[in-house]
Order: sequence, then C-alpha cells, then structure tokens
Amino acid sequence: MLLGISGSLREASVNRKLIREAARFYGGEFIEADLRFPLYDGDLEDRDGVPDEVQTLSEQIAAAEAVVISSPEYNQSFSGVLKNALDWVSRTKGGPWRDKPVAIMSAAAGRAGGARANYALRLAMTPFRPRLLTGPEVLLANAGKQYDENGHLTDERTRTALEELMQALKAEAAR
Repeated sequence: MLLGISGSLREASVNRKLIREAARFYGGEFIEADLRFPLYDGDLEDRDGVPDEVQTLSEQIAAAEAVVISSPEYNQSFSGVLKNALDWVSRTKGGPWRDKPVAIMSAAAGRAGGARANYALRLAMTPFRPRLLTGPEVLLANAGKQYDENGHLTDERTRTALEELMQALKAEAAR
C-alpha cells in the first residue's frame, strides 16, 4: 500500500493532484492521509494524549510499503500543516518513519517548483531515519497550469520524472 501525504489541505490543491498522479504511476492500493490535526501543544498532549487522528496517521505510515509526500512552498519552506503532522507523529510510539521508503516532491506557483520546500522537508525528515529517495527530483513549477481536466499532468518531462521516481520508490520498497 502506498500512502500519500499532501502538505495542502485544499481538496483541489496541486500537491494533492501530484500525489494522486504519483499513486497512478505507482499502482496498487493507495491511501491518502488526512492532516487535519490540532496544532501540536505539549499541554494538550499531557492532558489528552496523542489525538486519535494522529495515531491513525502513524499507523498508516507504519503499515505502508512506501510513502510519497508533496508540499507547497510557503515562505521558503514546506507548509505548516505538514510540519505540524511531522511534529505530532514524532510523539507516537514505534518510530513509524524509520527505514520507510519515502519520496518527496513539491508543486508550487513559482518557477522553482517549490525547490526550497523540498529541501527543507528533506532536512526535517532526516531525524526520523526514513529511506529518502534522492531523485529524480519532481519540482512542479507553475503548478496551477500543469494538469488537464482529469487531474493528469500535461508536461511530458514532469510526467516522465514522476514515473521514474515512482519506479524507484517501488524498487526501494521491494528491497
């Protein structure tokens, strides 16, 4: 099972479309994560424990054969929604990210395609010790104009890179 995580909550976000395209190229079962969590707060955790929806995500990560993450670029980094999810999951038991094959990518309105978000996310994931793929990089620039009416990528170069990334992720999951 492939788990897809979009750093954007919008249903029609370009990053949600990108993880769905990734799933199409990966093949097989696909689950899309829900990151609608309360903001991390140590007092909340002490009082109520880890929220059920966070525990669900942690279990989905642990159960997945691989994970694909796509984030927009906000203020030269990845989204706060995604950072909050990483912070919460880090509070769950079992270290679900450890040795998990993970591909990261980004889609943004700018011409760099969210490159800084991608690099910042790579750095933020490092302490969790996943098996992060190094490429090919998928940085979708001018992302709002890169999909057809069915949500499929129209740019052949990006589509090829995404297919290659998903094949590499599948190979990493199989090893």
